[in-house]
Amino acid sequence: MLGPRVWSSVRQGLSRALSSTVGGWASGEGRKVDISGIYPPVTTPFTATAEVDYGKLEENLHKLGTFPFRGVASLAGFVVQGSNGEFPFLTSSERLEVGPSPVLCLLPSPTAACREDFLLPPAATQATVEMTVSMAQVGADAAMVVTPCYYHGRMNSAALIHHYTKVADLSPIPVVLYSVPANTGLDLPVDAVVTLSQHPNIVGIKDSGGDVTRIGLIVHKTRRQDFQVLAGSAGFLLASYAVGAVGGVCALANVLGAQVCQLERLCLTGQWEDAQKLQHRLIEPNTAVTRRFGIPGLKKTMDWFGYYGGPCRAPLQELSAAQEEALRLDFTSNGWL
Repeated sequence: MLGPRVWSSVRQGLSRALSSTVGGWASGEGRKVDISGIYPPVTTPFTATAEVDYGKLEENLHKLGTFPFRGVASLAGFVVQGSNGEFPFLTSSERLEVGPSPVLCLLPSPTAACREDFLLPPAATQATVEMTVSMAQVGADAAMVVTPCYYHGRMNSAALIHHYTKVADLSPIPVVLYSVPANTGLDLPVDAVVTLSQHPNIVGIKDSGGDVTRIGLIVHKTRRQDFQVLAGSAGFLLASYAVGAVGGVCALANVLGAQVCQLERLCLTGQWEDAQKLQHRLIEPNTAVTRRFGIPGLKKTMDWFGYYGGPCRAPLQELSAAQEEALRLDFTSNGWL
């Protein structure tokens, strides 16, 4: 288990941190908390016998937390137990042990998960509230809540607005909406996002759909709210910044964190030509560790870049020799290996 001391030491390396106030989360001017910046959704390391390897997790976090934060490239924090953390394959107790994060902790709505630990009966919204409270108690600073999707046909705007409103009303930490249609088969409707953006404890959304028009529309429709949009992938990070996003939760940042942060800096300082060149070199590697080879590809790449990737939990399988060769080519052909 990662104790508070470990998370405290990792937190000290980050360039930005969240601060809480009694009765809610806000900045000094009374605005919602700032979630801008780049966040790697960290993987969960496993041993050869499929146990969580907390020591390797600690090592990975310290390595991510020590690349040059005093320079131009810096992470805003970490997301734990997202899709890249294999959260459907963790037990409830493992989730709480891995849980404390310096910034964000993704919370799946129980109806969206795959193991029986999270396949809860009709009180799914209440179960999400309970997990949010538990994560806050072990140190998470914000909760990123994925759309409930098991009863797909009934998850209309009204149902989703009710779900997120109840969670945000009762959550002791800020809530970030999470739309990931590739995994849920459901986009969080724009009209629901606009309504939810008005909630004082809902601070933003991570949108992983890759539809930049939609991201721009959400930014536009919520412009009167203190609401922030995070891109869900490094593959469309530049485009997302161009239409008003404030950061990204990017799997590629687990291995090319400095480069993804450099892309952020170039966008924020208006150096669009250099940003475009860098974005082009990140597209194929990003696709390789997300859509093409998924978590096994990301973990294999982590091994190459000096982190611990290691095995996934079944039913996820390791890459074949041919897949590993193709993965390596996507990085070498763009100058990263």
